[in-house]
Amino acid sequence: MAVGEILLLVFVFVIAGFLGVELSSKVPSQLHTPLMSGTNAISGITIVGAVSATAVALHTEGMLSNICGFIAIVLAAINVIGGYMVTDRMLEMFKKKEDGKK
Repeated sequence: MAVGEILLLVFVFVIAGFLGVELSSKVPSQLHTPLMSGTNAISGITIVGAVSATAVALHTEGMLSNICGFIAIVLAAINVIGGYMVTDRMLEMFKKKEDGKK
């Protein structure tokens, strides 16, 4: 990889991080649960992309690309699982409580 390509990738990463922080800080609390569900679906797509990129890197690049791909898969999987756990807990709060009395 050339230095220019690496700088471009770092630039895109920094801009994506900044945009993510700005957008998520402006979300009202009422929209948090529906947005979490949508974000979980996007994270599932991220896992597919990470697996595909790791498969390509397995045959073309060195060991560093394989390690980065594996880390991307693990982090995306943690994000999906954690997101669904948080969504489930939040939806659990809206269910009616059942009394022991009948």
